[in-house]
Amino acid sequence: MSTTDDLQNRIISYKLSPSSLNLLLDCPRCFWLKIVKNIRRPDSIFPSLPSGMDKILKDHFDRFMEKNELPPELKHHDCIKGCTLFHDREKLKIWRNNLKGLRYKNESSGVILHGAIDNILIKGNKLIVLDYKTRGFPVKEDSHEHYKLQLDLYNFLLIKNGYETESYSYLLFYYPNKVLETGEVIFDTKLIEVPANPSNGEHIFRKATDLIMQQDPPPPDPECKFCSWAKVICTE
Repeated sequence: MSTTDDLQNRIISYKLSPSSLNLLLDCPRCFWLKIVKNIRRPDSIFPSLPSGMDKILKDHFDRFMEKNELPPELKHHDCIKGCTLFHDREKLKIWRNNLKGLRYKNESSGVILHGAIDNILIKGNKLIVLDYKTRGFPVKEDSHEHYKLQLDLYNFLLIKNGYETESYSYLLFYYPNKVLETGEVIFDTKLIEVPANPSNGEHIFRKATDLIMQQDPPPPDPECKFCSWAKVICTE
């Protein structure tokens, strides 16, 4: 079997997500090693609070969706006027599933891109991606920058599934404000409108697919601490 055939057979089982494509932007070599060779960066501790918040926020939004209303943290924003929550609960259940999600398969390579969304707004005949984020501190001016690729990929996936999207997405940040005498924690919110660029999502996905096709990994990134760490470990 030729090298090309071998690579083509390997690539059929590959599934990429927004988090793995963020890794590509961070370090192409670490991305290649994780996807192609299943060699991962050392795990770090991940706080459980964001996952817990994610679940209760989805339940919270779904209660308002069933009443055909927007939750109070959204409806006072002028930019949200004319929007409704996506109301196909069964489809939303699939799109939110980490193992299923929104999916697109590149037929020429067999690579699958999938992403689990938080929510969708509808404005006219267009969809708007709405993603929840939990932070420990108030939002900074550039807090949204880290999530732009994620939003671009969600818009790309929606388009590939036959939907028309708006030219922007929303990030809804939740961060703690104070604790009441009863022990309840009060969160503040900040809604950020982020320009949507599905073409960028497609570009990064195709870049990832091309990288996976390579037989050898990219060279170590001098700015990557994990590459530097691995070099030291391997030479000791």
